Amino acid sequence: MDTNLEKATFAGGCFWCMVKPFDKWNGVKSVISGYSGGEIENPTYEQVKSGTTGHYEVVQITYDPDIISYPTILNIYWQQIDPTDAEGQFHDRGSSYRTAIFYHSEKQKQIALKSKEDLNKSGRFSKPVVTPILPAAPFYAAEDYHQDFYKKNPEEYEEDRAKSGRDQFISEHWGKKSVSAK
Repeated sequence: MDTNLEKATFAGGCFWCMVKPFDKWNGVKSVISGYSGGEIENPTYEQVKSGTTGHYEVVQITYDPDIISYPTILNIYWQQIDPTDAEGQFHDRGSSYRTAIFYHSEKQKQIALKSKEDLNKSGRFSKPVVTPILPAAPFYAAEDYHQDFYKKNPEEYEEDRAKSGRDQFISEHWGKKSVSAK
């Protein structure tokens, strides 16, 4: 049993598009789509999508910090989102599609704050980074049909991702060296 495993929880818009970028890294043990940051227990997708629960769509990543570091995972995260958009991500709009970093320890909080500060100073974006850094809240796994969506429904995943504008944004801001999910 892996006793040294840690968790990272990120909101990055549609959770379908947030699994694959992390799933392929050595040291990542699991990436689970779910909900966090809201006011009710065990919300359903329909409740979260309605925007009335306060939840974000998130991915919770379980990883081995001896193989992949939290700063590396943060770097992957930043390259999947538009951190300057407080109203949603790409074609997904509304409160459940906002970005956020949920930290699980004081160390993660400090690393995330520094990472956000560095990204703001980098000049990569013409607007300020608005992604909040929040304490971890209860996590609720999404329904089974949302888990590993890119594997179970590759055509629908690729179609949704293509029309979202996410890949175009990543290419424009991170170029060919991005850790894109394509």
